Amino acid sequence: MSEGQPHAPDPRVLRREDLGADDARRFRTGADCLDLTHTGAEGRYAVFELLHAPEDVGRWLGLLVRTPVAARDEDVAEVRGVRNAIGRVARAIAAGDAPAAADVARVNAAAAGAPMVEELVRPGVAHRPPTTAGRALASLAREAVELFGGPLADGRIRVCGAEDCGLLFVDRSRPGRRRWCSMERCGNRAKTRGYRARGGARGD
Repeated sequence: MSEGQPHAPDPRVLRREDLGADDARRFRTGADCLDLTHTGAEGRYAVFELLHAPEDVGRWLGLLVRTPVAARDEDVAEVRGVRNAIGRVARAIAAGDAPAAADVARVNAAAAGAPMVEELVRPGVAHRPPTTAGRALASLAREAVELFGGPLADGRIRVCGAEDCGLLFVDRSRPGRRRWCSMERCGNRAKTRGYRARGGARGD
């Protein structure tokens, strides 16, 4: 396929329910735009990169926006760049710091693009047809703007409390005391470590 030509949507769009436990927790942040940040990153998180080719972009964006996505060769760098900017803004907010102006500008520019659209099927029923990577990315960036510019940015965007994790999540619970990206993994591991530290492993 020539440079710049769209790659056909992968008919095997990933479904969240088909992901293994470790993968599933990466895409259970409470916000699709934060799920996007867990498809890879820079620095020490680069080992988790999932977006290597247009087919990867289509499959993983399809998971996030819940419809087939067609990607072009140039979409790989664009999606990764916006994703990394969203991740840096989220981590800055979680740490109580001001996000870098360049990252904010990158997110805003992506959000200004044409988003996904739904089509009316009949009264009361709408359908989201297959879309492009650009439209999917614009929709995710718009969600990021709403999240970062809304009330949940005040202490509810967090990094998992497990020392060996580092995944992002947004705490939408009423009490607002969520500490882990996944109670099944990181939460239970922390409880087990705490139990052992208190002498539970000795039967005390």
